[in-house]
Amino acid sequence: MSAPDGSPVGAERSIGQLFASATTEMSALVHDEIALAKAQLKQDVKRGATSGGMFTVAVAVLVFSLPMLSFALAYAINAWTGGFNGRGGWNLAWCFLLSFSASVALAILLSLIGVVFAKKAKKGKGPQKVAASFKETAGVLQHAKPHPREVPADRVPEAIEAVARSSS
Repeated sequence: MSAPDGSPVGAERSIGQLFASATTEMSALVHDEIALAKAQLKQDVKRGATSGGMFTVAVAVLVFSLPMLSFALAYAINAWTGGFNGRGGWNLAWCFLLSFSASVALAILLSLIGVVFAKKAKKGKGPQKVAASFKETAGVLQHAKPHPREVPADRVPEAIEAVARSSS
């Protein structure tokens, strides 16, 4: 196995290599958080679009098919109640009222389906979850302290100070 910079794991790495590795990992974390936010936002938009589509279908059904459906249903009710055999059946006014009620019931059903999808889209808190996760990660990193390391006997403290001064 090797580290992201290509050096073997367990080998001594310079401060620059460690910083580069940490920067690479932090960049990958930020990219992953952004990708997660996009995926959750896409799901919420899909639910909202479905809700809007259901409301549109409900309005289209009510507007465009109501006259035809009302006439057809009213005459069907009249025929079903005996109007086809000459006995007259129910009054046509009641038949039209029943057909209108059926159309309104269908529109209400489609609207309720739209409301269910709208509530699901409203409940979706994808970006808020990602933001909270990102804040939590940032909070952990702010309080992170380096682990104390023992200085190997073959290293000279003056050389370590020289490296520290040259990198700052």
